Amino acid sequence: MNRTDEGRPAGTGRTDRARPGAPAYAVVIPTLARDTLADCLAALAAAHGPRPEEIVLVDDRPDPEPDALEHPLTVLGDLRARTAVLTSGGRGPAAARNTGLRAVTTPWVAFLDDDVQVGPHWCEQLTQDLSEAGTDTGAVQGVIAVPLPGERRPTDWERGTAGLAQARWITADMAYRTDALEQVAGFDERFTRAFREDADLALRVLDAGWRIRQGRRTTRHPVRPADRWVSLRAQRGNADDALMLRLHGPGWWHKAVAPRGRIR
Repeated sequence: MNRTDEGRPAGTGRTDRARPGAPAYAVVIPTLARDTLADCLAALAAAHGPRPEEIVLVDDRPDPEPDALEHPLTVLGDLRARTAVLTSGGRGPAAARNTGLRAVTTPWVAFLDDDVQVGPHWCEQLTQDLSEAGTDTGAVQGVIAVPLPGERRPTDWERGTAGLAQARWITADMAYRTDALEQVAGFDERFTRAFREDADLALRVLDAGWRIRQGRRTTRHPVRPADRWVSLRAQRGNADDALMLRLHGPGWWHKAVAPRGRIR
């Protein structure tokens, strides 16, 4: 029976040298060249532990400006030499992640969003997570922390973002075995928004016989600024729920442990 294991307290590690037998991994980050990208890359470059073999930034803007990523790339330091920048034509995060996936050669790939900041020991903790993964483990999820204001009540948008801390299988920080991704043909590119594409992938990986477990590593997900129309735009995700129903049947809410919206 497929199941998700319980996580354990985060450990710490300070070495940047790869341990003998430490799993090799790549990092794939889809981006719209938002201001948050530089902080995301700076946190990754500063994290202690075995470094990623490859970093693939996938620019998913329909018509990217050639120099828009130059400043964020400068914060990578010596990791810049391991970093490739690809484009995916503005087709959404699922297609962008598939573009990055096709470029990597490592047995594991860690997906990050461009608005997160990995913890100071993330590289060490990630390799611990991957080392402890059994041969039937297809993915290991990171722990997401969402900082909220302490001096006032959070807004609806802030509360919604805080829900990511309990969400299952979100690609804000999710490491997949590349064999598992190849077996299920990666992300379904019919999901053009950053909403249900991660749950769809996880359900297909589980249905293929792999397990998904909770890891130790921690990643911070700050709340992005939002305008008054953000809740209205979020309702577009109802189309993704309809696609999930068609692909996984009426029980997909339960299998994905996903909160149900108000629209039947």
